[in-house]
This record gives sequence, structure tokens and C-alpha cells, in this order.
Amino acid sequence: MSSKKIAIVTDSSAHIPADALAGLDITVIPLWMIWDDKNMRDGVDIQPAEFYRRLKKSDTLPTTAQPTVQEFVDLFKKLAGRSQGIVAVLASSKISGTVASAEGAMAELPGVPIRVVDSLSSSMGLGLIAMAAARAAAEGKSLDEVAKAAESMRDKAQLLFVVDTLEYLHKGGRISGGKRLLGTALQIKPLLQFKDGLIQPLAQARTRRKALDKLLRIIEERLAGKKMVEAVIVDIENPEGGETVKSMVEEHFGPSRVFRAGVSPVVGTHVGPGALGIAFYGDG
Repeated sequence: MSSKKIAIVTDSSAHIPADALAGLDITVIPLWMIWDDKNMRDGVDIQPAEFYRRLKKSDTLPTTAQPTVQEFVDLFKKLAGRSQGIVAVLASSKISGTVASAEGAMAELPGVPIRVVDSLSSSMGLGLIAMAAARAAAEGKSLDEVAKAAESMRDKAQLLFVVDTLEYLHKGGRISGGKRLLGTALQIKPLLQFKDGLIQPLAQARTRRKALDKLLRIIEERLAGKKMVEAVIVDIENPEGGETVKSMVEEHFGPSRVFRAGVSPVVGTHVGPGALGIAFYGDG
């Protein structure tokens, strides 16, 4: 039996923190950011700290783009030589063309065993799914078993978040115009979720603290008595808030593993500073 394992690919929107990887082998293909006619690879040519410094001073917002088919072809060819096959776990096809690019590359490489998994999520919702695939690959599972592990986690993992404003999501086309009105009056804080691959309103509260309390109640309802296995607390330029949420999650749910993460510049472009999110799943 070959000692080669299945290679795992995800895109830069996952932005998995190093301590959460814990030795897992995941190759990241960067998304693209176009800002003032300059093309930059997400997390390669521009890092989060630099991105937010520039965002505060800029009169323009960047646009974003998926990797090209050729970029995926080049990466898949490189990985094919040292693996039994490739599982690419990528940002939701409902908000990004990344899955389509990967599928286009797969069609050009009929001799390479590839599975493309649409995470129907992003940020660490995507990250948890990619990590599940990587753990299965590390255990020596087959191509289809690794893809199935990712799909199983996709059914369990959830990403809920609170934003300061819907302005960035609206400008980036990630939430529909009618939903923009949610949270504009009385400084209401919108609670959002990934559902069916889209960012959708979940609830609202008048203050961030009340929004976070409501978020915890919703998580408890969704766990329905199951133990929280793993959680990743995500913040966008809000480390103090992230630490507060981490403490709240540890106190309320006692997950086996809990990590802190930021977001990639591409995700920050669409969500905006101040946001707080929780990616998690329960056992069973």
C-alpha cells in the first residue's frame, strides 16, 4: 500500500490559525483582492494588519476574485505527484466562484483523482470542514472517505456572527439589498448565519452584549443537548471582543477544543471591522 496520503486543499478565506492545524497538512490557494487597480493575493501579498490600516485611510473598497482555473490546474498537478488524490474544500459556491474554478481544473485533469467539496460556508465554518478532511487524510483514509469526512462535517459545522454594520456585506453583494435595512435603525446589531450556502439574517439586538447573549442562547438551542466538540472564535479587528466571546463559550459549553482566529483580507472586505463570530459543532 502506498505511503502517499490524500492532499487537502482549501482557499485563503478559511484563514485557519496555526494552533488549530496542530500538524495537519492543508495547502492553501489564495483568493485575489483588487484594490486601486493592483492585484494582490489574499494572505500572501497583503496581510490582515496591513489591510485594515489601509482600509481606514482609503476612499475606495477593494473587490475580490476567485483563483483562476489555471491556478487550480497548476496546484493540482503539483500535488498529484506526491499524493494518492486531492480533496479540495472550498468557500460556498453561493458567494464565490472558487468551486467553479476548481471544478473547471478537475475537468482538465481527468487522470488525477480529485474531489471538490462545496463547504457552503466561509471563514472558520469552511476551516472546520477542511480540518476534518485533513484529519481523515492523516489517518490514511481513502479519497472518497476523506471527501465523506468533509461532507459529514459540513452537515454539522455552523458559523454564526454579529456585525457592527451590514454596509460592507451590502457593498460586496454578499447580502441582498432588502436585508441591508436590518440593523440600520437605533444602532441595532444584526446576528447572521451561513444557511444553505448564503449569509442570512438570524436575529437582532440593540447592543453587542445583548447580541452575544442571544447568540449563545441560539447555539444552546442548536446543540440540543449535544456536547460542543470544537469551537473557533473569530474576530475582525476586535481582539478584546474575541477574548470575551471565548470566555463565554468556555464557560457555557466547555468545548474540548477552542481556538481564536482572525479573518483573511478578502473576508474582511465583505464583513467589515468589529465583527465577532463563532464556528462550532457538536458531537453525534
